[in-house]
Amino acid sequence: MPGNYDIDKIIEGKKLFLISGPCAIESEKVCFTVAEKLRKLSDKYDIPVIFKSSYAKANRLSGESFAGHGIGFGLEILQKVKDEFDFPILTDIHETSEAIRTAEVADIIQIPAFLCRQTELVREAASTGKWVNIKKGQFLSPDDMDKVAAKARSGKVMLTERGSSFGYHNLVVDFRSLIIMKNFGFPIVFDATHSLQLPGGGGNFSSGQPQFVTPFAKAAVAIGVNGLFVETHPDPLSALSDAAAMLPLEDMETLIVEVKRVSEANQ
Repeated sequence: MPGNYDIDKIIEGKKLFLISGPCAIESEKVCFTVAEKLRKLSDKYDIPVIFKSSYAKANRLSGESFAGHGIGFGLEILQKVKDEFDFPILTDIHETSEAIRTAEVADIIQIPAFLCRQTELVREAASTGKWVNIKKGQFLSPDDMDKVAAKARSGKVMLTERGSSFGYHNLVVDFRSLIIMKNFGFPIVFDATHSLQLPGGGGNFSSGQPQFVTPFAKAAVAIGVNGLFVETHPDPLSALSDAAAMLPLEDMETLIVEVKRVSEANQ
């Protein structure tokens, strides 16, 4: 069901846009709580918001970690969010067989960082005609992402920076990456929450440093990204996925105010 938005204008326009939502689709209540708050902030600060949440979490350190409720339940919740709050939807796929079904609800199909080199996955996502957000692998140089983007063929591609991994439970953000990928001609997004994740830092799960999310987001906006990716939750410590990395929902307004100030100064 199309909303009262133009997804092409959001992604290709001059306004900074925000991709946000809880990491995983835990329940309708959590998604609606987050979406309601984001709707109010979007209207108040005139910032386009794309709602993001995952129906499956295929990349888990421990086999005991929450892996999602599945594509059926997840897409049903995302459709309800879309209908109730008039948000474009972004969610990720992990298998080629998921692309067509996901495209019935999602306006943007995301390719997870660890899967960004999977040629058929990228091509299948692009074949739906939807925008494809490809996250740069933690193991890739930004110089390689033009080749990954070329696999999509449709040209409706966004590239997202989410940090580079050198092991030892840490990620490093090289802000040169944003400039390098921007020069390829695609819209560029900075994932402020996953870039500050500490993979495996919690033992059986990933930890994070959400206190640095807003400063890093401001730096990315100053460089000139098109959008920000910020996962959020009303009670992060109780979240079933990325509990230590998400920004508390109550802090989203401060982040939006700060990044808009930087964005407007750049214009």
